[in-house]
Amino acid sequence: MKKMVAPSLLAADFSNLSKDIEIVNQSEADWFHLDIMDGVFVPNISFGIPVVEAVKKHAQKPLDVHLMIVQPEKYITAFRDAGADLLNVHYEASPHLHRTVQEIHNAGMKAGVTINPHTPVALLEDIIEMVDLVLIMSVNPGFGGQKFIEHTFHRVEQLRNLINKKNSKALIEVDGGVSTDNSAQLYEAGADVLVSGSFIFKSDDPVQTISELKK
Repeated sequence: MKKMVAPSLLAADFSNLSKDIEIVNQSEADWFHLDIMDGVFVPNISFGIPVVEAVKKHAQKPLDVHLMIVQPEKYITAFRDAGADLLNVHYEASPHLHRTVQEIHNAGMKAGVTINPHTPVALLEDIIEMVDLVLIMSVNPGFGGQKFIEHTFHRVEQLRNLINKKNSKALIEVDGGVSTDNSAQLYEAGADVLVSGSFIFKSDDPVQTISELKK
């Protein structure tokens, strides 16, 4: 298993975003994680395509774009053009998930699928060989700074077993309440990529915090 960290810019300082982008650039982080919320699929609104474009101009690492929106299939090429390297759509928002994953790949991006805390891992059995990444939400999506759901460890283990069973190359990403209190256990359970926002950007030394999350 890899040990990767993707700082979530949802928790960055938007009055000085270039500073926080540069912090991530200089750190051991692997990706930038960008949460796109529409106020419909989740009860919050974050930022959209112009911010992704702005981040892309300064980012020296790939953009992992997480769409928490209804009808994500409508915006595949728009986010590709904005600079997304990996596009992540929710299982719960994608009635034609197989087609959506194909379209993301056809647009030249890696494709991820996200599942909410209540969505059974087993529902991914018929898509797991197609996707490059599965994001397990360890909080209910919509807001940063929430408490980690302990049952996530078991869900990561379930997903790792499914990936192994199907000989899938998919990475496992975990997002929500991730910190050094649970990072080691998440890697041990089978996670490859940890998303962390508030824990990184509200720490005294974000670069050091990212390094600690990878250990």
